[in-house]
Amino acid sequence: MAQIFDTNPNNNGFRVSLCGGAQELEQMSRDGSQYSLSTAILPSLGARSNRRVQLRNFIISPYDRRYRAWETYLVVLVLYTAWVSPFEFGFLKKPRQPLSIIDNVVNGFFAIDIVLTFFLAYLDRSTYLLVDDRKKIAWRYASTWLVFDVISTIPSELVRKIFSGTFQSYGLFNMLRLWRLRRVSSLFARLEKDRNFNYFWVRCAKLIAVTLFAVHCAGCFYYYLAAHYPNKGKTWIGYGNEDFEQESLWIRYVTSMYWSITTLTTVGYGDLHAQNRREMIFVICYMLFNLGMTSYLIGNMTNLVVHGTSKTRQFRDTIQAASSFAQRNQLPARLQDQMLAHLCLKFRTDSEGLQQQESLDSLPKAIRSSISHFLFYSLLDKAYLFRGVSNDLLFQLVSEMKAEYFPPKEDVILQNEAPTDFYVLVTGAVELMVTRNGVEHTVGEAKAGELCGEIGVLCYRPQLFTVRTKRLSQLLRLNRTTFLNIIQANVGDGTVIMNNLLQHLKDINDPLMEGVLMETENMLARGRLDLPLSLCFATLRGDDLLLQKLLKRGLDANESDNNGRTALHIAASKGNTNCVLLLLDFGADPNSRDSEGNVPMWEAILGGHEPVVKILKDNGADLLSGDVGKFSCTAAEENKLDLLKQIVKYGGDVTLPKSNGSTALHVAVCEGNIEIVKFLLKKGANIDKPDDHGWTPRDLAEQQGHHDIRDLFLSVKETDDYSQLTKTSSLMPFQRAESRHVQFLGRFKSDPVLIRPVTQDENEGSSQPRQRRRANNFHNSLFGIMSNNRDGENNIDLVSPKTPMLKESPRRVIVSCPKKGDVQGKLVLLPQTFEDLLQVGVKKFGFLPLRVLNEEGAEIDEIELIRDGDHLVFDTEDGESLR
Repeated sequence: MAQIFDTNPNNNGFRVSLCGGAQELEQMSRDGSQYSLSTAILPSLGARSNRRVQLRNFIISPYDRRYRAWETYLVVLVLYTAWVSPFEFGFLKKPRQPLSIIDNVVNGFFAIDIVLTFFLAYLDRSTYLLVDDRKKIAWRYASTWLVFDVISTIPSELVRKIFSGTFQSYGLFNMLRLWRLRRVSSLFARLEKDRNFNYFWVRCAKLIAVTLFAVHCAGCFYYYLAAHYPNKGKTWIGYGNEDFEQESLWIRYVTSMYWSITTLTTVGYGDLHAQNRREMIFVICYMLFNLGMTSYLIGNMTNLVVHGTSKTRQFRDTIQAASSFAQRNQLPARLQDQMLAHLCLKFRTDSEGLQQQESLDSLPKAIRSSISHFLFYSLLDKAYLFRGVSNDLLFQLVSEMKAEYFPPKEDVILQNEAPTDFYVLVTGAVELMVTRNGVEHTVGEAKAGELCGEIGVLCYRPQLFTVRTKRLSQLLRLNRTTFLNIIQANVGDGTVIMNNLLQHLKDINDPLMEGVLMETENMLARGRLDLPLSLCFATLRGDDLLLQKLLKRGLDANESDNNGRTALHIAASKGNTNCVLLLLDFGADPNSRDSEGNVPMWEAILGGHEPVVKILKDNGADLLSGDVGKFSCTAAEENKLDLLKQIVKYGGDVTLPKSNGSTALHVAVCEGNIEIVKFLLKKGANIDKPDDHGWTPRDLAEQQGHHDIRDLFLSVKETDDYSQLTKTSSLMPFQRAESRHVQFLGRFKSDPVLIRPVTQDENEGSSQPRQRRRANNFHNSLFGIMSNNRDGENNIDLVSPKTPMLKESPRRVIVSCPKKGDVQGKLVLLPQTFEDLLQVGVKKFGFLPLRVLNEEGAEIDEIELIRDGDHLVFDTEDGESLR
């Protein structure tokens, strides 16, 4: 969620932080911040604030936990003020310790609160933004409650000195402090809405507090009338005892409270009653007040009692009505038990606060959807029917499902009833029952996470089973109409759901389900199901009749699923020529590309469907429209050389890279498939082309220990260098030689020019880096061959300059494998390549040699190093492992 902090100093004092999410709420909890539209102590319903306040320096937030604690402490002081102010007004004529000292201390705390209020941000009622501008705060406070707060904190002793002549009453001025009672009123208003406090006891506490305050004030005021009446004997307390002021303060206070309580409860006036007009007028007013006070008390207590018993009374009335209905209509005992069990369960869940669906229905749709997603998304995701559908569809379905509780042995679905709803079992278990010849038979059981009634809903046929709970169960109910409306907007997901259902019916292996499956497939072919069907669904099932009907209805032949895969992709992958022809006839794009770069022609090639490939090619399909690099890599990964040849056959370039820069040659090297490597090299693959990670095929061969591929790359590299040299020098060599050690400097004239080897000094002076020398490379050089020719071992003929070519007689070598029991060896003709020499080992000894050694035990890794008459030894162990 976004966070917005207004830090502009020219914002007229308004600052607000709007935020959301768990992190902010957690921070609010640590800060003690709470949401409120007033400066009350507690938030409505105990909800945490979603405000994180950023205020100016030295400005107090009304949501700060320290200020909340301060306000709570002031409420305690207000309760003391509510008792002492009327008491001092009625019973004291001058300050008396220790009350006077305590009064001044309390006044000091409220004086501090006045100062703090000038630094307290307030909530603007029109914008609900916190105002932290000091001038605005001061003006607002000065124009509202400042005067009352200041007057209520002035010490009474100071007032007596200022008004010594005319204002002699000590407690009258103290009555102004009752202005502080607004804090208590606000406290109870918030406590009544706070979820952490019991509403019943909060209301009772409020009623008791109001009653005690009314009794206390009335008693104090009534005593004040008697104490200040000229004739003490004509007062309610002085009648017959004119010296009542000489009695202790405690006795006089108790007597006043006795009169006040008996008057409030209208049971008095047998002993204490008004004696003069002042007292009569006050009693009249007090009795009128008592009428309203008594009504208020009785009404509130009645509501509290009724609220606690109304649910029980309503439950009893409902049970009674249901029992009467069942008896009047002579319902079977089983149905009566189910009715009463359901009503009892509903009462129990309501009384225990388990009104789950009622609570969800009272919330906005966004919050309701989020809660349902949190509670039931994982459950729905595991159900077989929704396997493979999109997250969007699951979210919509979860938001529309209703959670319901069912007691044990209650019917959820009846056999043969209309398919209006289906259920997902959250907790508990249900039985699937079938009635045959009037007898119920249990045919299955469903547990948590499984579905009930989905076959009837999707196939639109009467429900197949009676679904009855085995124990207390919670189920999610989804209406059929709502479900189909959601599927209408998610046709691709509807295809997945229908496929899941049909596959589930096949997997059950039940005769009843086989009949349902056959009937459903017939209805699909006739297009009589309400479930929206896509071309992909018909093609996936290979139903060309259904496909033709859907195409004739006007469905787009190029419609695709969430991955961009069209019906033509599916038909080509399955080799269904009829579906392919139908789609092409209705305008399907033969070169449509899905999100992974696949085209229909590649799907057909990958599946080995040659007729489909030919049809697509005749209709303009082109393999280059897809990701040819990916195709080549796929073929190399699967070690399918024929598939690579197919790609080349239909115009694909197998040297192209895929999205990550890897080519088929990279993959072939990793797989260690030398045949595919050779094929790719013939097609022009570059062994030095790096991928996105900087790896070249040459590096991969070296790093992964593929010595045969590494040696092949070396020979290819040398051939490339040699070819480049012949292009630049216009020389035609007599025979391939190693470029590390020999330069071809001659050209064909009347006589051949011998080629001198490059010395070490010349090589070191070259600009090219000097490569590692190999042993025994001289004997197979052109100079060595010429030298051997003098001894009659080889015959070299030079042809005419028009066809310059070196003609060499075949060399004969002896091959043996001591580890296979062949020490003497076999005489064979030396092949043209080193790989063919390894194949000789396969033919002669039945294994692919890992090394070729000479008689001295030196390893040979190039064919040019072998002379006529050499004895070669095939070894079955890798030299790296030996070392």
